[in-house]
Amino acid sequence: MLWLSLKDATMETWSVDRVCSWLVEKNLGELVPRFQEEEISGAALLALNDRMVQQLVKKIGHQAVLMDLIEKYKQNSQGLKPPGCPRETAPGTQAEAALEVEQSCSPASHGEQMPSFHPAESLDNGFIDQRVLKQRRNMKHVLARNKALQWTRSYALPEFPYDVSCMLAEQKCPDHSMRIRIIEFLQADMTKYLEGSLYPTTQQYNDVVNALLQAHPFLDEDGRGFFLWKRALKDRFKYVRRPIEDDEQVMRNKCKFGHRRGQTRKTLADTRLDEIKTVQIKEESVCLDSEVEEHINWFQQEYMKAEKNWREIDQRMSQTLEIRRKMIGSRTPPKDILQMFPFLKCPHQMFREFQLLTRTDIYKKTRHILESYSENILTAFSVVDNPINIALHETMKQCTDEGMLKYMKMTATCLLLPDVFGDDPSLFVVVNEKVQVSTPVLEVKNPFDINVCEFSLYLDKEKLAKVDDCVTALAALVAAFHIFGIECPRRLSQTLNFLEMLIFDSHSPYFPSLKEKEKEVGFQPPVT
Repeated sequence: MLWLSLKDATMETWSVDRVCSWLVEKNLGELVPRFQEEEISGAALLALNDRMVQQLVKKIGHQAVLMDLIEKYKQNSQGLKPPGCPRETAPGTQAEAALEVEQSCSPASHGEQMPSFHPAESLDNGFIDQRVLKQRRNMKHVLARNKALQWTRSYALPEFPYDVSCMLAEQKCPDHSMRIRIIEFLQADMTKYLEGSLYPTTQQYNDVVNALLQAHPFLDEDGRGFFLWKRALKDRFKYVRRPIEDDEQVMRNKCKFGHRRGQTRKTLADTRLDEIKTVQIKEESVCLDSEVEEHINWFQQEYMKAEKNWREIDQRMSQTLEIRRKMIGSRTPPKDILQMFPFLKCPHQMFREFQLLTRTDIYKKTRHILESYSENILTAFSVVDNPINIALHETMKQCTDEGMLKYMKMTATCLLLPDVFGDDPSLFVVVNEKVQVSTPVLEVKNPFDINVCEFSLYLDKEKLAKVDDCVTALAALVAAFHIFGIECPRRLSQTLNFLEMLIFDSHSPYFPSLKEKEKEVGFQPPVT
């Protein structure tokens, strides 16, 4: 009960161990190691904000439950009275007060025997009168109904980030990435209101979408906006539920209805068979650990040698490709990957790994792109007055060799790509300046001076590789995003999407405005 949790000491005076015990009581025991590592005391717990909780807790459901518990504690501590004082309750809030009593006295939250609302419940050594049980069931039904009505009436849209708020204030039609951000914030906010549950009702979906369209009517496109936003919101909840394996409600529904469309309900025998397969996979991974460790030690020793056995390196890199992809897929930091497999710093190995993954010669494709589109890009209206373009023309006046002129045009094309597509150039290439971003980026010094020109690829603000020319540099940049599984920055999406579209000879469905960009620039497909 609430009085029992506050009887000994207020939350502000709790120690780290007391906070961990409280997490276990609230079915948040998974967070204990992280809270112990960060030394979260009671005072620190009350000082947490949304951003801190997102960094501290990985799962969205746990984030919502934790923030809700802290907020409830703050509200209860502000309006708390001594146990002996009578508490006046308005008629409209009687159902809420009864619900709070029932939640605070539940055995799931304190591990204690539930106190009785009726004296008949404690009679006959635990045997409860059937009339009392019926009355309790009716009371729970009324309380649940009142709680659902209260949720829909009190719901308000969350405070969106600054860029989303600006877009909504200007009443601009959101693009694909902006729609995703709006849906993500709505889903997180609904999860908070639902106290961590990932199964909203149809009425709750309707209320949230109606609130969004009433606040921003321009989002209702041709009268179909309600169904489109509702479908996107439901799909977002499905996406969040899919990887969850430790939530009781999610697992119960997966077992009952299936995990994906067309999946049948699993029998007990199938479940046991899956468990056996899981154990076998874990045993196989343990057996592979010693072999992989031997490869890693060999890579680290060979990388320090002046003369390297590249044939053996290629063979061992191919043998460890699968385990390397598993590590990258599990979000292992690129710095740790490079420490175990240092030859990924070599452009040759990056291109080889990219070819094993995509069956595409990225160097050959990149050279073809720069040769074919250099004239169109350099004459685009958006880069005519760019300092790089001006420096190129001044240098070309002093050079007559056709090969050198072609190389300088390709270099300028590489540097001007983000400006053509309206992206942030600092996320793509840094010219004669210090690298400030963590994502893969190129550093170029003296781009049009052949004698002292330098190209380098940076990752996590550290130099990954020094390359010879602009073609190798651009190919290594695109390959780095794929090899290390790094998400493309939103302010660089148009540029990388254009390159990938040409490298893979396909159109990406995620950026529908790409064709319009090509028309603005005046691109023409190369004649082959």
